[in-house]
Amino acid sequence: MNTARAPEGTLVTADLAALEAGVTPATIRKWVQLGRLRPAGRRGRAFLYRLEDVFAAERAARRRM
Repeated sequence: MNTARAPEGTLVTADLAALEAGVTPATIRKWVQLGRLRPAGRRGRAFLYRLEDVFAAERAARRRM
């Protein structure tokens, strides 16, 4: 298991965002589809996310459970 963590404020791919938040990349895509998370940028065709935004969406998802 990769335990490398991206610094705060860094833009990361959906795969790394999912790994950091403990969810699947499909969950990240679903949050975007539902409007609970917005990409902060792009690298080529890949959307990039701020980790703080991903963590906020993850906390909100836990509250909805």
